[in-house]
Amino acid sequence: MAKRARIRYANKTDRKNPHERITHVGGVNPDGKPWKRSIDQVVKDIESSEWEFYVEENGRRVGVVWATHNGHKYIKTTADDVQPDNVLPLLAECPG
Repeated sequence: MAKRARIRYANKTDRKNPHERITHVGGVNPDGKPWKRSIDQVVKDIESSEWEFYVEENGRRVGVVWATHNGHKYIKTTADDVQPDNVLPLLAECPG
């Protein structure tokens, strides 16, 4: 069974392409220690079925999946259709 992790933070660049804007995501482990992963690592974790990621805003939990746009892998929430994301860009920057 896959481990689950809540994404609470996202590092973003100033790139105009929304599929390349987020570079890292992070959260907090149950023991209170922060974690941070690159988008490439998150995609690998999802592909391997080792991890499942989600975001939770206003009591609504939404899964995170990977997708491809022009050969570039990125992550998005499952609630999204064509757009790369509706929640992840709104998250606070990863600390540290």
